[in-house]
Amino acid sequence: MRKVTLGLASSLDNFIARKDGGSDWLQWSSEVAEISARFMKTVDVLVMGRKTYEVMLAAGETSYPGATNYVFTRAADKAAALRKRVGKKPNVQIVSGDAATFVGQLKSTRGKKGIAVFGGGKLASRLFNADLIDEVVLNVHPVILGSGIPLFPKIERQINLELFEVKRLKNSCIMLSYRLQR
Repeated sequence: MRKVTLGLASSLDNFIARKDGGSDWLQWSSEVAEISARFMKTVDVLVMGRKTYEVMLAAGETSYPGATNYVFTRAADKAAALRKRVGKKPNVQIVSGDAATFVGQLKSTRGKKGIAVFGGGKLASRLFNADLIDEVVLNVHPVILGSGIPLFPKIERQINLELFEVKRLKNSCIMLSYRLQR
């Protein structure tokens, strides 16, 4: 089985975005870019939700090179609109099926590299509820938003984690890496 690693950024009060989806508070740095580049060499599949992908598109990025990018949306009309907007990208696939079933199939396929799941609290919750996440890397930003889109909405059960790395970043963020205890 392939390892599935969830990567998210959150505020100190556990929100991944403002109520309106805004993420202007996120701090990107050369240090985070280096950490991300090293991590991306360990995966060949990237899974993300539609809203996370739209943030990527707004930043001028259409995909993460070196990985097959799967973008999930539950609504067929939004999937069609996104396909039209993105055009033909050989390493980007828009998927409107059940994310847990799809990622479960990917996880059970043979592969030398892992699977990354980026962003999307709803997507993360569905994958946690299906017991598909193996590791969590959380970049906690030094900001309290007060309200917003929660880190993990609708988790159906307790999930125990084991901390295996803590890294203080130069921008006052803290990167926490956990393994799920099974």
